[in-house]
Amino acid sequence: MPSESRESQRDGWFPRWSIGFGLEHIGYLTVRWPRIAGLIVLLFTALCAWQLPRVAVDGDLMRVFADSGVHYDRYRKLTETFGTFEDDAYVLVNSPRLTDPAVIERMRELAFDLELNDFAVGTMTPFTLRKPSADGGTVPAVPENMSGPEEVAAVLTDLRENDPIMRNLIVGDLSGVVMILFPDITKTKAPGGMKAMIASLRQIVADYDSEDIHVELTGPPIWSTELLESTIADQAVFSIVGFAIGAIISLLALRSFWGAVLATFTPAIAVIWVIGTVIMVFGSFSFLTNIVVTLVLVVAFAESMYFTFTWLRLWNDGLDAARAIDEATKRVLPAAALTSLTTMVSFGTLIVTQGRGIEEFGWSGMVGIAMAFLTFSTVMPLTMKLAVRLGYKPPRRMSIAVTAPIPVARWLVRRFARVLAVAVLAIAALLLIPHFSLEPRFSFEDYLPRNSKALETAKGIDAGVGGVAPVYVRVPLNDADPNLTDADFERVRKVHEIVEAAVGKGKVISGASMFNYSDAGFSREQIFDAVGPFLKRRFVTDDGTQALVTAFLPTIMDSVELKTIVDKLDVEIAAAGVDGAEVAGYRLMTTFASTDIINSIRTSLMFAIVLNIFLIGLAFRSWRLGLLSVIPNMLPILGTELYLYATGAGLQLTTVIALTIAFGIAVDDTIHFLATYLRQRESGKANEEAVDLSLERIGPALVATTLIICAGTAVVMFSTIPPVALFGTLTVITLFIALLGDLVVLPSMLIAGGRFFRSIGGSGK
Repeated sequence: MPSESRESQRDGWFPRWSIGFGLEHIGYLTVRWPRIAGLIVLLFTALCAWQLPRVAVDGDLMRVFADSGVHYDRYRKLTETFGTFEDDAYVLVNSPRLTDPAVIERMRELAFDLELNDFAVGTMTPFTLRKPSADGGTVPAVPENMSGPEEVAAVLTDLRENDPIMRNLIVGDLSGVVMILFPDITKTKAPGGMKAMIASLRQIVADYDSEDIHVELTGPPIWSTELLESTIADQAVFSIVGFAIGAIISLLALRSFWGAVLATFTPAIAVIWVIGTVIMVFGSFSFLTNIVVTLVLVVAFAESMYFTFTWLRLWNDGLDAARAIDEATKRVLPAAALTSLTTMVSFGTLIVTQGRGIEEFGWSGMVGIAMAFLTFSTVMPLTMKLAVRLGYKPPRRMSIAVTAPIPVARWLVRRFARVLAVAVLAIAALLLIPHFSLEPRFSFEDYLPRNSKALETAKGIDAGVGGVAPVYVRVPLNDADPNLTDADFERVRKVHEIVEAAVGKGKVISGASMFNYSDAGFSREQIFDAVGPFLKRRFVTDDGTQALVTAFLPTIMDSVELKTIVDKLDVEIAAAGVDGAEVAGYRLMTTFASTDIINSIRTSLMFAIVLNIFLIGLAFRSWRLGLLSVIPNMLPILGTELYLYATGAGLQLTTVIALTIAFGIAVDDTIHFLATYLRQRESGKANEEAVDLSLERIGPALVATTLIICAGTAVVMFSTIPPVALFGTLTVITLFIALLGDLVVLPSMLIAGGRFFRSIGGSGK
């Protein structure tokens, strides 16, 4: 098509074809009818602002892993049969004078206070457990009113050596004991219930903590609460600080206070819109969807800077201020629409991955990006028009900070285009080595704040007894006897021995582990009566159809080691002829589900890359440009994977999400560059001249947006939560590589391609 006819299509408000697939018409309508659009914007902003007091972050990790695969299904069956385990709270009580009778009695009082806690349905402590007596009744496992330290030491040592439960509750050197509280899930799952339970437990801990007794709290509910509190604090701080940094860099780049206000106003409204929309659609944020707010802020800043730079350049080139707004809308919005579509595609591929949490994150991301585009295409031009009416005057030139890299990039591209193109292709090929070498990894402690007291307490329990990350084996029984028939007892015993061989002697409890009392002549019914009805249900169901074998594993355990243990258990239990037995657990579910989700997201990312290449080629009506976009958009991902490989961080859940998001954002720069390049080609410019002019015109905006995004995201690197901090680091690395790709690699490949790109734009030059 001749360049004149193409340009004639772009003269009107509604061209027959655009790279934005018509979505830019939202902005066109806004500019045509600003009063109506302004009223709609005000009403929707008010509606979203009305939702802000309802903002909440759901701390339930089950929401993230729901429907994530076989191990989630196993854990769900386990909880339906034996109750929940992810809310069990652990109390570590240490004392240098543990064998002092007065100290032991004080610990007994603590145990009973835990038993009587409003949120407790039961506890497992050395003081609330009982053992069968010779007269057919039961007596406290730890006798009351012992005479002296020698008697206390003898009793505790005997219990630890001979009672399988006590072995996991009494520290070997008699320096501490572990107490486990089993919460009432009807109360903890109620709004604010978990927070109230932990507050009550912390009050008990404070009441008993003294010079003689040191009391610490840990376990999954405390970990989740710490993570939730840190997430909320991080989000508040990072949103404010990130916004402030973005505003400051806008001020430095634009050299105008009111220019910076104009560039930052739209991102502020975008954040309000996305928070309000997510609350209206999903009711609350999760640990993952919480990231969407920061992402929207970043994307909105980027598009805002593109629009502002284009508007100011057109204004300084002699266009009337109002006309410059209209022209900037025509030039920037189609590319912004395409970048929004490509980013939404990246999020959309997450919807088909396993796991309700990731699916929800994908939907939230799509909603967030849609809100960002709607804000940009409506609020931005309306704000600019209002600024002009109020007498705003543009700065005559941009800051040297955003223009200085452009001459360097132009010189490199002019002198070394072919060398750079070949070198980049070779580097990309070499970077495939770490890409295929990276393996998924999951470490539960990575998700806890660096200053986590609960994690340190868990490590203390790991060192002293079995640990606070149990693995469970659900064993189907045949005879439906709650006291276990001989045949069912043998079935449980087989599994017990297999598990104990895998995890270590003395770290497993089950209905078959009370052999010391059986040897003393007590029946299984007497033994189960001694432990009480609640704890009995942790060994066998009331109807006698299911038994539970519990193995206490350390909190700090590599995911590969854990998988090896589980795979071994699955094989050996099946070989022993115990049909239907399933290995499950909260820690197990999170580990396996995380690695499965990571692999699924990684596959989705590859799918997103293919889709976005097709989308870019379709939008520009050039398969050549679609193919060209592969290298500059793959380089940021491959470079970031090299960092993960070199540092040993591996592929974690947040890192693979960061790669997916960063790819969507990186495509943004490429699209804006290609849109400018295509415009130059359609106006009759030769290939090399079009590349050079594109660098001159879009380059400063690329630099400014990268600086703003990286500076705003860099604050996340200081998060107390390691995966969040790593997310910030990866985003900064990815975007700097993306900037290099679009300032040097993409122009070099366009020039090195020569004849391959000569027909683009219809100029034939």
